[in-house]
Amino acid sequence: MKKIFKTLSNRYIVFMPVLLVLVVAQVETYSQLTTSGTFGAAVRLAIPILLAGLGGLYSEKTGVVNIGLEGMMIMGTWFGAWGGYTFGAWQGVFIGMLGGALFGLIHAIATVSFQVDHIVSGVAINILAAGVARFLNVIAFKDVQYASSTASPRIQGDIEIFTMPFLAGGKIGESETFNLLGTIENLDIFLLSDISAFFLGFLSNISYLTLFALALVPVSVLVLWFTPLGLQMRSVGEYPAGSESLGVNVYLMKYIGVTISGALAGLAGSYLVVAGTGTYLEGQTGGRGFIGLASMLFGNYKPFGVLMGSGLFGFADALQLRSPQAVHGLLIVISIFLLILTFKTFFEKKYKVSILSFLFSAAFLLWFMNSTSIPNQFVYFTPHITTLIVLSFANQRIKLPEKIGVPYKKGEIN
Repeated sequence: MKKIFKTLSNRYIVFMPVLLVLVVAQVETYSQLTTSGTFGAAVRLAIPILLAGLGGLYSEKTGVVNIGLEGMMIMGTWFGAWGGYTFGAWQGVFIGMLGGALFGLIHAIATVSFQVDHIVSGVAINILAAGVARFLNVIAFKDVQYASSTASPRIQGDIEIFTMPFLAGGKIGESETFNLLGTIENLDIFLLSDISAFFLGFLSNISYLTLFALALVPVSVLVLWFTPLGLQMRSVGEYPAGSESLGVNVYLMKYIGVTISGALAGLAGSYLVVAGTGTYLEGQTGGRGFIGLASMLFGNYKPFGVLMGSGLFGFADALQLRSPQAVHGLLIVISIFLLILTFKTFFEKKYKVSILSFLFSAAFLLWFMNSTSIPNQFVYFTPHITTLIVLSFANQRIKLPEKIGVPYKKGEIN
C-alpha cells in the first residue's frame, strides 16, 4: 500500500477528481456533472481564465510579476466594447488587445525602466484601470441610447459560431447531419457516454474566437520553447546578467513579455464582451485575472498546465450556473479526494498535512450525508473554493523563474 501511494505523483493525483466526478455523475441527481451542456459552458467560461493565465506566463517567464492582469482585462473589456460598437465584433477583439497591451506597456515602464516594485505596480494598474474604464465610458458614450456610466451600448455584429457536422449534428447547407456524439451520450454508457458528452460540448456552438484562443496554447509552447525569441525571454527571467553578457537586450525582452501579457489579458477581456454579453459592464471581469494567475501556478508555468487549470475553474463555474443541485455531488468528490490525499501525505511522512486533510475530508462527508442541497452562497463560491482546494493540496513542485520579481539594471553583475 505504501508503495502504491508513493508512486502516485502529483501529475496523476490531479486527475483523480476527474474519475471521482465520473463515478458520482452516474447517480441521477448529479447527472448534470458530465452532460454536453455543462462541458460546453465550461469551455466558454474557461477561455478568459486561460488567456489571462497565458498572459501571466509571458510576463513572469521574463522575470516580471504581473498581478495587474485584472486591470488589463478591464481595459480589454472596455476597448473591446468601444471597438465593437464603433467598427464591429472582430475589430473590437483586436482593439481590446491593444487596450490591454497599452496597460501592459505601462506596467513594463514602471517595473523595468523605473524599478518600481512589481506588486505595487500591479495593484496600481488594477486600481487605475477601473477608474479609467468608468471615465472613458462616460466620455465615449455620452448621450448614446442604452449606455450609462457603468455600461456600454451593444456592439455591432457577433462572432460566428459553428457546430461540427456528423459528429455534433451541424448543418451542411440547409441540411442537418447525424449527431454521432449526441447519440452515444444518450446511450448512458459509463465513461464512453461521458467522453462523448465532453467532445459534443466542445464541438457544438463553438465560436471561432474560442478556437483562436485555444490555438494560442500550442503557439505559446512553440514561441517560448522553440524559437530564439522565446529562449531569450526565458533567459532574462532566469539569469539576466548572463543573458546580457551574451548580447541579449534584457530590457527589450522584458518589455516584449509584459506587453504580450497585457495583450492576452486584453483579449480575455474583449472575449467577455464580444463572445459573451455583447456590452461592456462594470465589474464583469469578476476577478478572472487573479484566477488566471492561479491557473498559471496550477499549471507550473506550462501552457498546457494553464489550460488544465482554467478548465477546472470553467467546469466549476459552469456547474453552478447550470445545475446548483449537482454542486451538492461535489461534496462527496471533495471528501474522497481529500481522503486519498490523507493517505498519500501520511506515507510521505507529512503528518500535519495528513491530519488536516483527514479532518476536512470528514467534514465534507458529514455535510454530504446530512444534507440534500447546499446554500446558494456556497453554490456561487464553488469555482473559487474548487480552485483553492486544488492549489492547496496538489502539492506541485512549482519551478519559478530564478529572478522573478527582482529588479535589474543594465550592466549589473549578479
